[in-house]
Amino acid sequence: WGKKFTVWCLSLALLLVLSATRIAHGGNILVWYTEGSHWINLKPVLDTLIDRGHHVTVLVPSTSMFMNRSEPSRFHYEPFDVSISLEVIEASNEEFLQFSMYEIDHMNYIEMYIKFIDLAMIELRNNLKYLDGVVKSGTIMKRLKEAKYDLLLADPLYPGSELLADLLNLPLVFSLRFSPALNWERHCGQIPAPPSFVPGAMSKLTDTMDFSERLWNFLFYAVQDIVMQFTYWKEVDNYYSEFKGEPTSSCELMSKADIWLMRTYWDFDFPHPYLPNIKFVGGIHCRPAKPLPKDMEEFAQRSGDAGIVVFSLGSFINNITTEKANMVASALAQIPQKVLWRYSGKVPDTLGANTRIYQWIPQNDLLAHPKTRAFITHGGTNGIYEAIYHGVPMVGIPMFADQPDNLVHMMAKGAAVMVNLNFINAEGLRDAINTVINDKSYKENAMRLSKIHHDRPMSPRDEAVFWIEFTMRNKGAKHLRVQAHELTWYQYHSLDVLAFLLTVALLLVFFFIKICCFCVRRCCSRKAQGKRKFE
Repeated sequence: WGKKFTVWCLSLALLLVLSATRIAHGGNILVWYTEGSHWINLKPVLDTLIDRGHHVTVLVPSTSMFMNRSEPSRFHYEPFDVSISLEVIEASNEEFLQFSMYEIDHMNYIEMYIKFIDLAMIELRNNLKYLDGVVKSGTIMKRLKEAKYDLLLADPLYPGSELLADLLNLPLVFSLRFSPALNWERHCGQIPAPPSFVPGAMSKLTDTMDFSERLWNFLFYAVQDIVMQFTYWKEVDNYYSEFKGEPTSSCELMSKADIWLMRTYWDFDFPHPYLPNIKFVGGIHCRPAKPLPKDMEEFAQRSGDAGIVVFSLGSFINNITTEKANMVASALAQIPQKVLWRYSGKVPDTLGANTRIYQWIPQNDLLAHPKTRAFITHGGTNGIYEAIYHGVPMVGIPMFADQPDNLVHMMAKGAAVMVNLNFINAEGLRDAINTVINDKSYKENAMRLSKIHHDRPMSPRDEAVFWIEFTMRNKGAKHLRVQAHELTWYQYHSLDVLAFLLTVALLLVFFFIKICCFCVRRCCSRKAQGKRKFE
């Protein structure tokens, strides 16, 4: 017995030593602030990093809609003050939602684009006020420098992470879904994106384009680049230049990012070229289901063979107008399935007995339920990936931002239908729901995408964590950085080479013509001399 006890003690001691060693070698990671679904998407990665012995610190502003530093968490919060109130942020967000949900469909393209740019610039200037609270705070910057972080992890949706990484001399890892027309990815990340088969993000195109669509895609890229240059880049470059006291390009700072973790994958996206430091981790927040709350489980079980429909418009949309809510409720009342609807507005007068309204629903767990037949979604990336993960066909009601484009992807892959909230009626919505449930091809395609999602060497979350740790181990990932970053735009497109070759070709043609003219003159001269001698 004494020998076994000794072996047991030695084993326990070895385990403790290994655990201590693992923690001792853990990295010190700083995380840039973000909001909404972006924050929801990032938290599982942070939890996994903590599980692996790393210390995680998250920058959190005093004004935030979703980041709550008072809630229990396993990571450390580094709070900073901002000069803008929550009321201003919520009002700006509400104006953008009102425009995207109810106004955009009734504007011509020029009106829509001008209003969109105006709203985007308001948001950008608000975001730069957040940035003030970090880089212009001597106290915060002193603490960040003294903490000796190993890496900065950021979603570049909110500007400033690349500036902070430069100031602290830290390796930088981006977590990004997309930028409009892939502007950041193409110009700062140097990702190749031929417009002939790579649709610009938010263009609502697929990779199969006829001539008119390729023309539109080409113009879409060009217009977005011009607009971004004279709005976003101009504003941020001016801020960085003023702060550093020298001309500074924010895109150039972004180009120094070591790894780009793209929150997409080939189950969702269309195939396109990419580079060694671009990693695809779509679905990093997805997970197996947990048991449902008792009342939801009982409600689902009472649905019988018809099953249930899950309905949520995401984290930002809590309600819709009374008129639209009544239209939606009327449509839901006409289907045989039970419906669980996440909604916080006034209870619709047309609400059917088959529909229950909840302030919150465990969306992932409901989508995994064996009785779930369809998912009515606004088309946010997080919700779509949970539907893909569990193989559930979708009815899309896009609201704003990337959502229409996301649903175009799902339609192209045969796993969804899309309707427009402003133009659909109860019968049309009812028919859309019945289509994805009764036409078996939608379920089959959703299951096919689910199989693609799961059939990969490691889970997306593990892959994201691997590349974060890889960057820390190697003090960056500059060996994966392509030389394209060092080229000018005309060198990148080989325009200088083409100009040289064209010049050589023109010179050869010129000399050939000159030689021909010389030969013709000599021949003519000899003939004239011969004619005079003959005379």
